[in-house]
Amino acid sequence: MARPKTKEELLTLSQKNFEKLFNFIESFSKEVQLKSFREGTLNRNIGDVLAHLHHWHLLLLDWYKIGMAGKKPQMPAEGYTWKTMPELNKEIQLKYRKTGLDEVKKLLKSSFEEVQNIIKNHSNEELFTKKKYHWTGSTSLGAYLISATSSHYDWALKLIKKQMKN
Repeated sequence: MARPKTKEELLTLSQKNFEKLFNFIESFSKEVQLKSFREGTLNRNIGDVLAHLHHWHLLLLDWYKIGMAGKKPQMPAEGYTWKTMPELNKEIQLKYRKTGLDEVKKLLKSSFEEVQNIIKNHSNEELFTKKKYHWTGSTSLGAYLISATSSHYDWALKLIKKQMKN
């Protein structure tokens, strides 16, 4: 499916890609799910990838809460810029490295539902009109939601598939 342009497409694609990711992961034994990826990747295993997705959901939820209250959120996170995202992603990886895979799965499913609720609570116009909300800058709320959901799940699936081949 092409990049979502409507609320319904965004809900459908985010759910579809989320399920595809989880179905792929669950097709492996627990032992394989816990296997380390090859050297040279930031995310060292499936748990790291899922924790990454979860934390980016949390960032989005924070931006949304602050932005919808009429303030300008610090994006991507306090102390970081879009240019320093690799450092932020490393901090995320370190933060969750001792969190078990089952716990990370629960956290991700919970934050996924919170993000889905944002989508459900907005109209097409609210989601896809550029500059509708001051805090989204020159883009739309939907663009942020696509990046944190369907596109991010697709990235995660491709990364995990590549690592599982090795």
